[in-house]
Amino acid sequence: MNESGNTARTDLLGGAGWMAFGLWILIEALRMDRFKSMGASVYTMPGFVPGMIGAVIIALGLILAVRGWRKRAATQDPADQAEPLINRRIALMLPLTLVYAVALLGRLPFWLATALFVTGFTWAFTPTEQPKLRRVITALVSGVITTAVVVFVFQEIFLVRLP
Repeated sequence: MNESGNTARTDLLGGAGWMAFGLWILIEALRMDRFKSMGASVYTMPGFVPGMIGAVIIALGLILAVRGWRKRAATQDPADQAEPLINRRIALMLPLTLVYAVALLGRLPFWLATALFVTGFTWAFTPTEQPKLRRVITALVSGVITTAVVVFVFQEIFLVRLP
């Protein structure tokens, strides 16, 4: 199986999926109440940030799809077989995310739950060829830095009180 063709198909389909997801977010953000009767500006409406995130996801999905389209045109190998929809990475990501959302959030302080989740997630997806000590250090550093940035951004910039 040609790895380049496989990657091209995955990028094309993944880009289309991300564009659809971003469009859904954007549509739902536009459907949110704008609070014009209360004198709110476009920048203070509740759907502004989700709408911007949706637009960015659409743009990145488009870039990914175009990348896949170009690679696919360059390889043109009809013998390529698509990867299954649920592969090992997705099968691992789903339970990890559910543990974070259902078991950790609300039971532990947000910063600790997020640090544990990011550390575990990074460790699970770090290449197994790397030495174990390097994997552990990479996961711990990723967990601490990500948590610090998320907590800072939400509490100090967005003024959101985290649980």
